Amino acid sequence: MAKGKVIFDYDRCKGCGLCISVCPKDVIALDKSTINKKGYHPASAVKPDECIGCANCAMMCPDVIITVERG
Repeated sequence: MAKGKVIFDYDRCKGCGLCISVCPKDVIALDKSTINKKGYHPASAVKPDECIGCANCAMMCPDVIITVERG
């Protein structure tokens, strides 16, 4: 069961992948099936049930597009 929920502002994501590299549970991946308003493949939660709410992804994001809700 997820201890956290990762929320992305998809249209502002530049697909840099930094959030992916710091996720200890491999919850995040680039969505290769979508292109956002900036022309990038945005990051998204591919295994949301495994999120532990650590917020490493939100702290690493240079554009501050990730919010982590803990619960």
